[in-house]
Amino acid sequence: MVFYMMNLAKVKESLERLRAEINRHNYFYYVLDNPEISDAEYDALMRGLKQLEAAYPRFVTPDSPTQRVGAVPVEAFGVVEHPLPLLSLGNAFSQEELLGWYSRVSKMAGGRQFNFACEHKIDGLAVVLTYVNGQLTIGATRGDGFRGENITQNLRTIRSVPLSVPGDAPPRFEVRGEVFLPKEGFNKLNRERAEEGLPLFANPRNAAAGSVRQLDPRITAKRPLDIYIYMLGYAEGKATPQTHWETLEYLRSLGFKVSPNNRLLEDIEQVGDFYNTWLERRESLPYEADGIVVKINQLDLHLKLGDVGHEPRWAVAYKFPPIQGTTTLREIKISVGRTGTLNPYAVLEPVSIGGVTIRQAALHNEDDIRRKDIREGDTVIIQRAGEVIPQIIGPVLSKRTGKEKEFSLLKKLYDSDKKRPACPECGSEIVKPEAEVMYYCPNAACPAQVQQRLGHFASRGAMDIRGIGEQMSVLLIERGVVRDFSDLYYLTKEQLTSLERMGDKSAGNIITAIEDSKKRSLGRLIYALGIRHVGAETAEILAKEFFSLKVLTCASKEQLSSIPAIGLKIADSVTAFFKNEENIGVIDRLRKAGVQLEEEIVKPEELPLAGQEFVVTGRLNRFTRQEAEARIKALGGTAKSDITGKTTYLVAGVDPGSKLERAQALGIKQITEDEFRRLLGKTA
Repeated sequence: MVFYMMNLAKVKESLERLRAEINRHNYFYYVLDNPEISDAEYDALMRGLKQLEAAYPRFVTPDSPTQRVGAVPVEAFGVVEHPLPLLSLGNAFSQEELLGWYSRVSKMAGGRQFNFACEHKIDGLAVVLTYVNGQLTIGATRGDGFRGENITQNLRTIRSVPLSVPGDAPPRFEVRGEVFLPKEGFNKLNRERAEEGLPLFANPRNAAAGSVRQLDPRITAKRPLDIYIYMLGYAEGKATPQTHWETLEYLRSLGFKVSPNNRLLEDIEQVGDFYNTWLERRESLPYEADGIVVKINQLDLHLKLGDVGHEPRWAVAYKFPPIQGTTTLREIKISVGRTGTLNPYAVLEPVSIGGVTIRQAALHNEDDIRRKDIREGDTVIIQRAGEVIPQIIGPVLSKRTGKEKEFSLLKKLYDSDKKRPACPECGSEIVKPEAEVMYYCPNAACPAQVQQRLGHFASRGAMDIRGIGEQMSVLLIERGVVRDFSDLYYLTKEQLTSLERMGDKSAGNIITAIEDSKKRSLGRLIYALGIRHVGAETAEILAKEFFSLKVLTCASKEQLSSIPAIGLKIADSVTAFFKNEENIGVIDRLRKAGVQLEEEIVKPEELPLAGQEFVVTGRLNRFTRQEAEARIKALGGTAKSDITGKTTYLVAGVDPGSKLERAQALGIKQITEDEFRRLLGKTA
């Protein structure tokens, strides 16, 4: 009996040690963005923990890393009473209004000096997290400020939310934070929903709110939510710092994720500079922000100033100008994508939003148009963010006159001569595959498809053939010189110089670029082929798995779908592509032309950038950020989104932002885009 108890004690000790190790790695990965072990090593630790807990279920604890995901759906959200209300912020929409707020609080402070803590006003969902004796016990929405919804199960799935905190934390305390969906995750989520025919989220805030309010936590767990903690609500049983800035640093030390873009500023002029800096750089942020929050740093002044109505006097939201506007939707037209998709888009009455004139906007698919009830002739709300194509949020129903026209793709494409809907480019009868939301032109020789496939094949992220842009692609196809992208490798200098405005030197440069492209990596070639659902990242995964286009061509659906990150949809698409005789013929012509179809198997540690960590920031001229990071990974390096002590290089483009300052403070080497290209060598 004693021996049995000793064994159980050792099991419990092993479980506690394993949980502590995994929680530590979670903190380094999700909060510091500075992992110490590989994904495979992390997965092995998690498997070991799951096996031990399955064998000894009595020792499963609420704060175990295994309890983040997979919880059963709850029937309904309970109500949480907030011990201290979550007040709304007052707004300042101009420098005059900001100075007016400053003047008022300065008078109420009786001439006392104070400084400011400033942060981005992230467009997400405010939540509160309550910890008792080191354990997360309640997670709730802001609600009406006094009562919120109990979404503890869902918040537990967010990896940057600590399930437990160190023993020296207050016995009971509450922190407040903003749950958000990063731009990249938001765009990916909407692309997936569009492909599946599901309603699209209007903005990252709606996406974040919809994600944390799922009745099934497993759905929440699949979405790349993040959180920044922005204040301490209350703490019992232990003294805490006396300023807001020191409190944030204290919370960071307890394992909470605090925004690296927060700043401590000495006077209202510095606040204005901080605002203007981010007004210019707002589109470079990885999340949506609609302004900055200005808080008086001294916490005793918070108590003295109090609040008015439902707004604290000690803080204000200094809002950015809107990036939305309204205009008239003149017409809905249809373009043909490189895979044959028929894509509706809006032709707009030109409108200036955030200094950019918008004439067209994306509409995704017919189902989305119907869901939003968008009609030709409507006054519509337009939103632009960063480099994303402007989108229509919805119509302004109050401005409808009754003359607006509902959209029907089939009616739009109806050919009265052929008595059927037809492709607007080639006249082929359109099709709609079963279980898909999009209509397609099935004609692989459709000029619009051929031209776009050619442009995609030659693009920078694919085979990078300089000189073969959109206009040149159209010209080559119209002249009948090129029918598909394999024909590029059989072009002669004479054929090129016969084209309008094509000199001998330009033709020679194109021939050289075509020849150089034969040595591109297998991953870039697979991406260049334009297989549906296969982006640059998926192409790299396929290249590393198969190392040869010939082997990939013979891969079965089962082989493909067994690879992590390759689902059934991608597997179906890849196998269908290689079953097409025309595609096989194109690949054979690439092989005969000398294009490299195989990749030498190289151990990761033998790659030239192995062990080196890069952060890319600012606007690059020769690469998109995704292309630059793909090059780094292909050469064995690691691409990260934030500066840490392990960063080897910061690649600084135009307007590098706060990451440059952080790199300088940490002594990280900064390199220009030209230096980066030289570092990449012949692969750039």
